[in-house]
Amino acid sequence: MRPEELSRELRTGRGDHLRRRRWLVGLQLVGVAAMAPITLYQMGIIRHLPEPPLPLLDADRVDAADEAYAILATPDAVLGILNYGATMALAAAGGEGRATRQPWLPLALAAKVAIDAANAGRLTVEQWTKHRAFCSWCLLGAAASFASLPLVVAEAREAWRSLR
Repeated sequence: MRPEELSRELRTGRGDHLRRRRWLVGLQLVGVAAMAPITLYQMGIIRHLPEPPLPLLDADRVDAADEAYAILATPDAVLGILNYGATMALAAAGGEGRATRQPWLPLALAAKVAIDAANAGRLTVEQWTKHRAFCSWCLLGAAASFASLPLVVAEAREAWRSLR
């Protein structure tokens, strides 16, 4: 597909798969937005993460924990932003008919979104079991990951059928 064709399809296409991919990109941007203040906190740019005045919420405790800095010696919110970006790249790649022309793209996207949702669930449980508190920003990112799951099913199903 030529770049001008892809540009036109992504911007003006009306297919159901493309509509769901757009929603998926929007949800990933919600995840990025949720990770932004955590990144500011984890890097010391701000001293406190604001939270709604609700019981069980303590983002400062959750996001300053040792495990939040354990992977690649990097704050986990920075890695989260990269992760949401990778999902957006998979969602944005290819035109409307990619399920038949490039079936590996929707299948890779579905696998990535499933892994992300499972990891979001694991991290949410870990917040409670290790810290007896939740981070509302993290919960927003997790919700975006969970809400992404149903958006990838139909295109992945079509891609799978095209391979068989």
